[in-house]
Amino acid sequence: MQVGYTTLMKYYLMKSEPECYSIDDLKKDKITSWSGVRNYQARNFMMEMKKGDEILFYHSNAKEIGIAGIGTISKEAYPDHTAWDPKDEHYDAKITYGDPRWQMVDVRFTKKFPRIITLDTLKNTPALKNMITLRKGNRLSITPVTKKEFETIVKLSEK
Repeated sequence: MQVGYTTLMKYYLMKSEPECYSIDDLKKDKITSWSGVRNYQARNFMMEMKKGDEILFYHSNAKEIGIAGIGTISKEAYPDHTAWDPKDEHYDAKITYGDPRWQMVDVRFTKKFPRIITLDTLKNTPALKNMITLRKGNRLSITPVTKKEFETIVKLSEK
């Protein structure tokens, strides 16, 4: 949705296993390429992202599962080079350079929360009851988040 020459900001949740890449890694690196997404729906959400959109950085498959901080999209979707690299775990032998079906974005570190906003806390917060990530059976690594959900989570991080 455009207003004049500016685009309204959108919000997303992006999951990463902290043993692979954590909020602390992003804080140290300052910017990272979010590569390796091999789900079409998650890829489509990533392709909608615009520079300046904010993300909730979610630690999955961890001792403490939940939201660890915030990042900002610093570069919009572009071809994911890991798909062409046979040595990379995300290699896809079916793609060609003429059809780069897998995309990635760059994410810049914004903030690490003082504590993880746990999955239990998210599930027990009424304002988050419709959050896509919390829906039964959802396993997407990238999902959109409403502005209200984003603001609720930021407030939870301040308690």
